Amino acid sequence: MSNIVVTRRAALASFGALAAAGLAGCNSTQAPVVAAPPPAGVAPASISGYRIASIVVDTSPVVAQSGNPTAAWAEAALPGALARALASHYAPGDPSGGTLSVVVDSIYLGGGGPADPDRMRGVATLNDRTLNVRATSTWFPNPTEDALIEQAMQNRVNELSVAFAYWLRRKLRQ
Repeated sequence: MSNIVVTRRAALASFGALAAAGLAGCNSTQAPVVAAPPPAGVAPASISGYRIASIVVDTSPVVAQSGNPTAAWAEAALPGALARALASHYAPGDPSGGTLSVVVDSIYLGGGGPADPDRMRGVATLNDRTLNVRATSTWFPNPTEDALIEQAMQNRVNELSVAFAYWLRRKLRQ
């Protein structure tokens, strides 16, 4: 009779491989779902409500308050965030659409945590409708950000821009 010696490590590895192989059969295919195009002769659904033909962002008040890097980061991030948040109403170049004009009044990058969040305030105008918008974003300090402080600050402004865009979308629905 042969004596087979199996260590605990080898036994655990083989049982783990067996379990992974068994669970692999449970995974359904991850193919993306693609919407079918509308039938011939049928126009695609039109955009309901307001239409936005272009987006203009002005951060000149922030240059005086926080300096140029912060203003430049907001001016770069905000148009894309607005376009994504308002995608269902954004029709670039549409002659019946209006210009969404956003003036960012102030950006405050807080000390971190919920007690002192980052804040962005501004005014948005679309089709003679003016809305005051305030957004907050909570940042938690991370020791790895000490090496790349400028990149960390830019990421905070990007997160604020996304929050600002979604608050504007919410206000436009009212």
